[in-house]
Amino acid sequence: MQAPQNQNTDNPGIYTEIYRRHRDFYESGKTQDHHFRASQLKLLRKVIKTHEREILGALHADLRKPEFEAFTSEIGLVYDEIAFALDHLKAWMKPQKITTPAVLFPTTSRIIPGSKGTVLIIAPWNYPVMLLLSPLVGAIAAGNTVFLKPSELAPHCAALMETLFAENFDPGYISVVNGDGAKVVSEMMDAITFDHIFFTGGTSVGKIIAQKAAKTLTPVTLELGGKSPAVVEADADITLAAKHIAWGRFFNAGQSCVSPDYVLVHRSQKQKFTDKICHFIREFWGENPQESESYGRIINHRRFDVLNDFLKDGNIIAGGQTDREDLYIAPTVVDHPSMESRLMKEEIFGPILPVIPFSDRAEAVSIIHRNPQPLAFYLFTQSDQTSDEYIRRIDFGGGCINNTMIHLASPHLPFGGVGSSGMGSYHGEQSFRTFSHYKSVMKTRAFYDNPLRYPPYNNRKTDIAQWVFD
Repeated sequence: MQAPQNQNTDNPGIYTEIYRRHRDFYESGKTQDHHFRASQLKLLRKVIKTHEREILGALHADLRKPEFEAFTSEIGLVYDEIAFALDHLKAWMKPQKITTPAVLFPTTSRIIPGSKGTVLIIAPWNYPVMLLLSPLVGAIAAGNTVFLKPSELAPHCAALMETLFAENFDPGYISVVNGDGAKVVSEMMDAITFDHIFFTGGTSVGKIIAQKAAKTLTPVTLELGGKSPAVVEADADITLAAKHIAWGRFFNAGQSCVSPDYVLVHRSQKQKFTDKICHFIREFWGENPQESESYGRIINHRRFDVLNDFLKDGNIIAGGQTDREDLYIAPTVVDHPSMESRLMKEEIFGPILPVIPFSDRAEAVSIIHRNPQPLAFYLFTQSDQTSDEYIRRIDFGGGCINNTMIHLASPHLPFGGVGSSGMGSYHGEQSFRTFSHYKSVMKTRAFYDNPLRYPPYNNRKTDIAQWVFD
């Protein structure tokens, strides 16, 4: 399948014209109605359902995603988000009655969820459908109009998203803008003051977007990444740990922001763990994973070359085979690379798994603290005391005990990073909150007006005030 060409004009002035349509649509008040928001969520679900095969085809064309991986992680998770939002939308939109201090009698207080306005969602290439549409669910639920910027590095998905939204949604409500990411986003941010920007991608680009947004005081949500560790303690179920880590590391050919980036395994269990993880690589993808229909590919040659350079660090004990023309890198396990190597200093974002032994908990924590706060943390242990200690001592966005990656699949849990791995969160109600502004409103009834606050002041009024606030 030949990659499609971007359809948008290179004229930056077009963004102002699109934005004007968005503001007109937003200011019409249509998006403030529960029925409208619910109907748009249902329409989104219908569009995805109707075009499932085309979406799966685009994902295969861009990343050679196996159908199971593509459906579960790119389509199924969006279905869950839509269903959860539809089930809870009325409750989320309902004003909340809040206690009012007695001194303010006869006043009542409410917090009213309000829309932010016109927002921009910027998606990456590794999950080019889910990471575009999942935050969109929250933006729709909260009553915003939306600019969508798919990743140009997944061109089939980007072109398909542009077509589907143009054919099914009012262009003043949701617009897809394609083109070179850095150029397009920069031009849009120069032309438009968005009411919120939601970005998923790398830390370096996230910093640029945050700096640019600061010039217009535009709030941002940054979903970034980092070196997410998996710790396998001495008391872990090694078979379970190896199976879950192999699945989490090599799902989507390792191109997941919450994938285990490296493993710290207790020295007493290291040999058993490496034997088991090699076993599961063969069990999941066969003796030659390049022939497996269950294993994906690297997004492009530039990323392939970066990952191929990583293979020079450390002793490869499984995998290591590459095919640049096919964008194939085998599921690879690297034994104990140097802590100064790129493998241990940079986020790998590919199917390469370093395994590092440790002697005690203090050493494991020290190794983790060499890098900034990770987006995810995974721990394998049978001890609640051990897990509690790690959770207290490690700063991370979210994670799992005795599993990997599944925490992002629950709409009941907020998902996001901390520090250099991101700011803000989403999923479920947190998506609604991210794209909403909560208005604090007090209403005073007219039957009584307390004279205490009005001049002229005197000692008696001061004494009463001191008594009230004491």
